[in-house]
Amino acid sequence: MKIELVRIGNSRGIRIPKAIIEQCGFGDTVELHVEKNCVVIAPDRSPRQGWREAFASAGSSSGDSVLLDLPPSGFDAEEWTW
Repeated sequence: MKIELVRIGNSRGIRIPKAIIEQCGFGDTVELHVEKNCVVIAPDRSPRQGWREAFASAGSSSGDSVLLDLPPSGFDAEEWTW
């Protein structure tokens, strides 16, 4: 789809068709950045959005203690005071 750049003061802008706004889930604000010489417009997401669901889908953390049960290192024995 070709869209003309519209003058807005000293800047230029585009009009995004309603169907594309709805398809992309844009709200009142968007994230804008350049990637490999292309302008990328993405929905504005709050920090950590979706983290709760991602943690829940990762499963139980009941077996995580095994990962933390490491033998003491030289740092633990000589340089660290508990």
